[in-house]
Amino acid sequence: MEEQLYRTIGKITLEKHESLQSKLSDDTATSQDIQNAALLEEIIALARNRLSVARNEQLAEKGKDVWVERTSESHYPHIRLHGGALEDDPPTEKM
Repeated sequence: MEEQLYRTIGKITLEKHESLQSKLSDDTATSQDIQNAALLEEIIALARNRLSVARNEQLAEKGKDVWVERTSESHYPHIRLHGGALEDDPPTEKM
């Protein structure tokens, strides 16, 4: 049920964003439409980043080359894009 809700929210978000982009293109957007479009753009960008991070983590687990960010030599090399990682701690193996 939760997965279905997330997918529905995502679909509605994309539909609303498309509608707002159309209003912006037609120069009929209100100031609230402009704010809503900016918020939806940020949400969509963060969602895309989170998916990219998840794909990179899967590839890294398989030993593939992926882009990583290292804040220092001793720091765990996080696989992330801005806003994409859910946690800062390295993954731990489940027992």
